[in-house]
Amino acid sequence: MPSLDQALLAALHNRQDLLAELHAQGTDCYRLFHGSQEGAGGLTIDRYGRQLLIQSFHQSLSRDELLQLAEQCQASLGKQLLLVYNDRSQGNSRIDRSDPVYQAEPAALEDLVGHEWGLNYRVRGRHAGQDPLLFLDLRNARGWVKAHSAGKSVLNLFAYTCGVGLSAAAGGAREVVNLDFAEGNLAVGRENGVLNPELTPMQFIQSDYFPAIRQLAGLPIAARRGHKLPPYPRLTPRQFDLVFLDPPAWAKSAFGTVDLLRDYQSLLKPAILATAEDGVLICCNNLAKVALADWREQVMRCASKLGRPLRDCQVVAPAADFPSLDGQPPLKTLILQF
Repeated sequence: MPSLDQALLAALHNRQDLLAELHAQGTDCYRLFHGSQEGAGGLTIDRYGRQLLIQSFHQSLSRDELLQLAEQCQASLGKQLLLVYNDRSQGNSRIDRSDPVYQAEPAALEDLVGHEWGLNYRVRGRHAGQDPLLFLDLRNARGWVKAHSAGKSVLNLFAYTCGVGLSAAAGGAREVVNLDFAEGNLAVGRENGVLNPELTPMQFIQSDYFPAIRQLAGLPIAARRGHKLPPYPRLTPRQFDLVFLDPPAWAKSAFGTVDLLRDYQSLLKPAILATAEDGVLICCNNLAKVALADWREQVMRCASKLGRPLRDCQVVAPAADFPSLDGQPPLKTLILQF
């Protein structure tokens, strides 16, 4: 097995053409080392604008190892970056905030700005999540949305920090609605809007997915036996030209359970019904144990049962900074055209 230094050098070499392409299109947020596929499981190295983020999930790095990796990356890029090291190897992927290996400079932990497809994004190297507010493996899907949103109404479900919504606005969408349960996520989405003042303002709805999408789809909202439903925003049934569905792997609320392995259809069905007759639904599944072919068949069968057969079904794979040795990356994205 190659040493860590050799593995990183090979990864940086393999990315030369991709990075030149990304820089030319106005992108400085990308993965420099995808350890699980490039020789060091549990280690990732990402660039987010002026920030270099190194994270270890299985085993802590020594200070010498960390600084050597950072130097290799900066030498390859020809830039000095602000280093943040998040050691998540101690349990439950939580950061060791005592920073026994490396204490980041205060400037590195400030809110910064990264760029993708020419857009400005708020990035934060250390917060409760595992990414600085922008999931890098979804870049190609955001690029597709940006290229195909002109004049459309767009619904961004499980919007997180609203990167898909921002891409749609940049692509000329006439209306963009971002829906997420967490106000903190939407607050960052609002920041992203402020960072791109030339774009049409987006809309934001804080709501659990199930009551919101079922209202939009014209379906009833049922309480579980013995449970009273909490308050939720009231929405009018309607359809959108482009709907983006990117749910987490698992989540539970008073309204229902998100379970990508056992029950993707409960998420998909109302999203299909909220998509216009000649519209587009983009759906994602980030579970590695779910095979693309099996999931695609399930999605197409669900659409057919609803009387909404597909005219086309495309796959959008992550870019080359997320290599997959078996050609089956965890993140799977389908573009469904009705």
